[in-house]
Amino acid sequence: MEFTREIYWNVGHGAETLVPMYLFAFAAIGLLVRGFLQRVKVYKQGLPLNRTDHLGKRIRHMVENVLLQKKVARVRWPGLLHGLFFWGFGLLFIGTTLIVIQADFTDLLFDVKFLKGTFYLLFSIILDVAGLVCIVMLAGLLVRRYFFAPEGLETRNDDAIMHALLLAILFTGFLVEGARIAVTELGTPLSFWSPIGLLVANTISGMGEGGLRALHKVIWWFHLLLVMGFFVLIPLTKFRHIFTTSTNYLFDDLGPKGKLVNIDMENEDVETFGTTQVKQMTWKDIFDADACTLCMRCQDRCPAFNTGKPLSPMKVVNQLGEVAFNNPEASLIDTFGKDVLWACTTCRACQEICPAAIEHVNKIIDCRRAMVLMEGEFPGEEVMTAMEATEVNGNPLGIGYAERADWAAELGIKPLAEDAEVDVLYFVGCYASFDKRNIAVAKSFIKLCQAAGVKVGILGKEEKCCGEPMRKMGNEYLYQSLAVENIEVIKSYGVKKIVTTCPHCFNTLEKDYRDLGLNVEVETYLVFLEKLLASGKLRIDARELSCTYHDSCYLGRHNDIYDAPRALIKAAGGRLVEMEKNRAEAFCCSAGGGRILAEEKIGERINIKRVKMAAETGAATLLSNCPFCLTMFEDGVKGAEVEETLKPRDIAEILAERIV
Repeated sequence: MEFTREIYWNVGHGAETLVPMYLFAFAAIGLLVRGFLQRVKVYKQGLPLNRTDHLGKRIRHMVENVLLQKKVARVRWPGLLHGLFFWGFGLLFIGTTLIVIQADFTDLLFDVKFLKGTFYLLFSIILDVAGLVCIVMLAGLLVRRYFFAPEGLETRNDDAIMHALLLAILFTGFLVEGARIAVTELGTPLSFWSPIGLLVANTISGMGEGGLRALHKVIWWFHLLLVMGFFVLIPLTKFRHIFTTSTNYLFDDLGPKGKLVNIDMENEDVETFGTTQVKQMTWKDIFDADACTLCMRCQDRCPAFNTGKPLSPMKVVNQLGEVAFNNPEASLIDTFGKDVLWACTTCRACQEICPAAIEHVNKIIDCRRAMVLMEGEFPGEEVMTAMEATEVNGNPLGIGYAERADWAAELGIKPLAEDAEVDVLYFVGCYASFDKRNIAVAKSFIKLCQAAGVKVGILGKEEKCCGEPMRKMGNEYLYQSLAVENIEVIKSYGVKKIVTTCPHCFNTLEKDYRDLGLNVEVETYLVFLEKLLASGKLRIDARELSCTYHDSCYLGRHNDIYDAPRALIKAAGGRLVEMEKNRAEAFCCSAGGGRILAEEKIGERINIKRVKMAAETGAATLLSNCPFCLTMFEDGVKGAEVEETLKPRDIAEILAERIV
């Protein structure tokens, strides 16, 4: 006996079944397409943006994330539930498609059947198990949302519609299968290859053949209508993320990570800079709102939200969508709220965890640009003062630029103006040039280079702030002015390699300066020192050190540099105790996004919260790799009242103490 089943059992395979079935199907698909075309009109309100370059790479990225659910599954059990449901529902969709192909095409037109024999047995049990997995996973997600919802998780009518419709489709599918098995297969070997259907069949078998046939036919058509309703509702509800989230992987930013779009400040045809309305956003910014699933992961990771600030990255994205679809002339700045926009530290925690490839940070920066460039507005007088100081002296600390190289004199380090024959240019940065605590880090780095036989030069008074804090605060004009001056000076000396001890300088010179003409190799000091150590040019004596390590946002999430600092700590003899939030999940120090220039006036101080996380490890030393972080932690240990038990230090300082 060859195992198979009659596909249209009890409902018939004639015109009386196929005609209405396909009419329903074509109508549903037509409404689905119409619904998305209407949404595309809204996306087109935004500015053009090319996200179809490197198409092969983009397609691979999309396939990996859709089929493997890589980004979704990163968040433990909710991600696992969603992933298992997706894979189960995908198998059911494939199974249904194969049934239609055989019944209405290969068998009908060519008398070819492939759903038979051993293949059909496997086909049958796989679909049954897939359906059960879908029901269990969907029930788990339903319980989480309605009974154990984490704080801040928004539940809308869409969620109830989605759960109810999907469960109805799954349950009616099993009921149709059970009625058929109860009439045709009870007691046969084939029935055991549909275990869930068999369970249903045994439950309803007492209805008698007439009742079962009537039940089967009614539920079959009801199941079909539910499926058609599912297609119709996709563009009208959160179901749309099946398409929009998947497609957003195709439109993902391929990098460099965190790089901002340059504004042409010389374009006289541009009347406004930055973003105040939807039409000044890109189409991708609007599309992001449709791709958002309101999963709350960005909000959960946001350091501002988690310390009582009004910023929710999830809310910003969805408010943008609401404005785009309902009131496109509305002010985005007023919609979001100025305190919301100023609260962002640009740490990228939201984008790193987002399972839908949404780009949150650039939306906020674009609004800041409008506030600063068009309105002259800053989050506080202290920021205005820092901007003015930078315009006058080239640094936000307000210290005369002539003093920028004073710290280096005792180490024999000369500006390139005096000696341009060097191995590397050390782009010092403002804090390592003027701040006493961070000058110690700069000196440590120089000592390490000298011990390795590397000749280092600096720009001295010719160096200006890299402009990163100003740019992230929205002052694109000041940033470009500083950047152009720095680039001209660097080019004039024929520099071949730049090393920085500031991740913000590194990220800016390595990525953003490229748009303005810098084509020099740029390396962070941690990678540079690791190479010196590996080559044997630098020798370090390993000594016992109890420490924890903070992954700075601009070295970690912005540049994926996690291993080099840990390798150096290990080489120095460090016994590293990781904080719970580390690597890509590290909690921000609060200084990014230009916030180093601003006072933190709302909610709990982010740096204190991070210092408390470090103190909980029991380590005696809190190691960092960023002058902003070190500054925040020096203040944070006092605020957290742990300055007697936890000492913030830079990795370079530890290494310099252990030079052999």
